[in-house]
Amino acid sequence: MTTTRDSAFARTLISLWAWVTLGILVIAAIPLVAFVRLVTMPFDRGAYWAGYTFRSVARVHGRLNPLWTFSIEGNVPDDPRRPYVVISNHESFVDMLAISQIPIEMKWVAKSAFFKIPLLGFLLMLSRDIKLVRGAQGSGSHVYSEAAERISQRVSVMLFPEGTRSATGELGEFKDGAFKIAIEAQAPLLPLVVHGTRDALIKHDWRFGRCNAIVRILDPVPTEGLTLDDVTELRDRVRQLIVDARADLAHAS
Repeated sequence: MTTTRDSAFARTLISLWAWVTLGILVIAAIPLVAFVRLVTMPFDRGAYWAGYTFRSVARVHGRLNPLWTFSIEGNVPDDPRRPYVVISNHESFVDMLAISQIPIEMKWVAKSAFFKIPLLGFLLMLSRDIKLVRGAQGSGSHVYSEAAERISQRVSVMLFPEGTRSATGELGEFKDGAFKIAIEAQAPLLPLVVHGTRDALIKHDWRFGRCNAIVRILDPVPTEGLTLDDVTELRDRVRQLIVDARADLAHAS
């Protein structure tokens, strides 16, 4: 019983530390990201370096939170400015922090609610992440055009093809959007598999949970020569790659 109480008390203290450090990092990032965006704007219209600076918040916080460990498996792309359409399974909000450990910049397609969060929304805007307004007329077309623009500026884009976090832990069905974007831009897909983030945030508890998360980078999937008629086949083939890799990670853990 004492051990359990001590463990709960330690988790409370560590969570307080982690929340405070996260807040400090976000606040400190605002002038830094704004400065980088201002200085690089004439030659970096895709805001690669501003976004990379913003994502450093996740990389630093991942090292300051003793309850979480993040590891990357697979081959990080050699050329950070070769644009990919990056996709991943979605287990938790912490997936975004885990994926941000990969040292390349990618523009996130994020629901509009994130852009309304004080400070965070401003950083998303400075980084030129892409706003998704669900249910709004023309929202899909807006995401496609914004993603195509970022890719043309040699910046990768990141989407969760399930559309939302899995409530059960099972992999959901994939929507077509990411695969249409990749085919229309003739950009390769870069599948990721996230494992181990579900326990990082505990429902109805402000305290963090323990997690040892892995992000596995799979081999890129080319789209050269494909047309929109190939969306379904491409979607199902890539989904199966993620299914197989998730099973392998689950078996190994």
